[in-house]
Amino acid sequence: MALTVEIKVMPSSGRQNLVLEASGLLKCFLKSPPERGKANDELCKFLAKLLGFTRDCVRIVQGRTSRKKLIRIEASITIEQLYEKLGFSKQMSLM
Repeated sequence: MALTVEIKVMPSSGRQNLVLEASGLLKCFLKSPPERGKANDELCKFLAKLLGFTRDCVRIVQGRTSRKKLIRIEASITIEQLYEKLGFSKQMSLM
């Protein structure tokens, strides 16, 4: 089973961080610039590391050249488990 999530990417921000906006959208700040796939590669590696999966489990299925991306996680995980692994489970209960 796989999970697809939408993430807004902020390349060249000088930091690596993932936040959950009040709207429920995940927003990812990346160090790499948006050129030659550098930010996309950093995004996939960063998410895989946060989730404890291999890089091969995380891929961009839509939005390679835009800030809003659809990310597919090829693992048996629910959206609730994803938020819990990312540390957003308490935040989600307040929404």
